[in-house]
Amino acid sequence: MESVQSIKQRFELIGNDVKLNRALEKAVQVAPTDISVLVTGESGVGKEAIPKIIHSLSHRKHAKYIAVNCGAIPEGTIDSELFGHEKGAFTGATQTRSGYFEVADGGTIFLDEVGELPLTTQVRLLRVLENGEFLKVGSSQVQKTNVRIVAATNINMFEAIQKEKFREDLYYRLSTVEINIPPLRERQDDIHLLFRKFASDFGQKYKMPTVRLTDDAIQMLLKYRWPGNIRQLRNIAEQVSVLEENRTISAATLGGYLPAGVGTNLPAIVGQEKKESDFSTEREILYKVLFDMKGDLNDLKKLTLELLKGNDNEKVQEENETLIRKIYGQNNEPVATQENDLEVLQLPNTSEESIEAVPQTHIQEDRYHFAEEIQEEETLSLQEKEIELIKKSLERNRGKRKAAAAELGISERTLYRKIKQYDL
Repeated sequence: MESVQSIKQRFELIGNDVKLNRALEKAVQVAPTDISVLVTGESGVGKEAIPKIIHSLSHRKHAKYIAVNCGAIPEGTIDSELFGHEKGAFTGATQTRSGYFEVADGGTIFLDEVGELPLTTQVRLLRVLENGEFLKVGSSQVQKTNVRIVAATNINMFEAIQKEKFREDLYYRLSTVEINIPPLRERQDDIHLLFRKFASDFGQKYKMPTVRLTDDAIQMLLKYRWPGNIRQLRNIAEQVSVLEENRTISAATLGGYLPAGVGTNLPAIVGQEKKESDFSTEREILYKVLFDMKGDLNDLKKLTLELLKGNDNEKVQEENETLIRKIYGQNNEPVATQENDLEVLQLPNTSEESIEAVPQTHIQEDRYHFAEEIQEEETLSLQEKEIELIKKSLERNRGKRKAAAAELGISERTLYRKIKQYDL
């Protein structure tokens, strides 16, 4: 059994990442068997190297190795490509054609982007995996094939199964052994090594001196997320090698080749949907303002009643200094209301003697009248806003009460009662 290091040299693989080494170890271990293998990982991580390693170390190494990109073949012709067709099977089938499974008999087939296979083709592939049998398009004669299948995908197979885009039984047939290739952003120590290798290769290819990165450029290289993985890194190394006259590359120069918007390796929220409408946001703000107003009114009523009772006026003023300033201003001057310029009690001139001089019955009447007036104004204001909110919500949801109730954050029963109460 070959070592991981010799495999890297043989297939020109760069990197010392633990996850990468583990993937290569699994490939070496399963190669002598005929077990089907599923290679997973993001696009551009180098998944195509694994089936080559498996084939070259297997007893099939002298037979054919065929790589098929399932996502690049149109749905209408993929069955013909994989399994072949008989003459006259469809328009344009002027002669009998052998498919990949027939040609690769005794060898290995690599099905790249296997998650893109149509469901009808998945059924045919499952039959090949189960008993090695297949039918050509337009034929009723069963044929046998002995191939080793290695598949690869960059999609989440479990999500595809849940969405009924991929057969669950086929997934478990393909993934007898699953080998995952880590993304480049998780191989921090390998990023600069790979760049140097690519830069050296392109320097020789284009007969130019090899480009080198400054320390700040290396740090930028390591912090970048690399959504395109190794393929993207190789592409940027080639661009820099060809376009830059100065062979020492700074961070400022390198930054011009890195797409904006995916710069650093910082956590990001992906795929978050806006859950609240603009109306819902306005409603939340309005509720907060109303509740703050209600709190201020309650505090004002409490303070006023305490003052009317005449219980330790100085202590009351001391304890409610913030509220007094809020209501009367910094100079303790009463703030007049906009509607009727109603003057509130003059706190600085209030004393026990002045309160005693007023008949008790008059104080009681004024106290309750004042409290009732504030309560009435508050109730009417809240009621009007409530009616307005309900009307807007019903209009936005085209009269659908269930949707309106959900938007307002109340039960349907409560909404029905409000509609009847306000005669909406």
